[in-house]
Amino acid sequence: MAATPYPPSRTATSVMAAMEQSVSLSSLMQLSKQSQAYLTCIQSLLPPGLAGLVKAGPLDEQGWCLLVPHNAAGAKLRQLVPALAAHLRAHRFPVETIRVKVMSR
Repeated sequence: MAATPYPPSRTATSVMAAMEQSVSLSSLMQLSKQSQAYLTCIQSLLPPGLAGLVKAGPLDEQGWCLLVPHNAAGAKLRQLVPALAAHLRAHRFPVETIRVKVMSR
């Protein structure tokens, strides 16, 4: 009889509970929530045709990244970056740099 590499679990752990218990996963989850909060804050400044295209990207030491599906959306969003950054700072979100990245297909 072959030994199993892992003993069967006696209690199930939800994915969210496991993420909260892991220090690295918990910090990633916090950064993701903060990035979404930033996007929610600037949503009202985005033109209607652009608002549905912009996604919250990574938040790191270099700043915050916004993701768009194509170059035209990226070009328009880059024009708005100074106003977006000022709006975030006015709402006490400490962001210094906003990067715009076009998502590859």
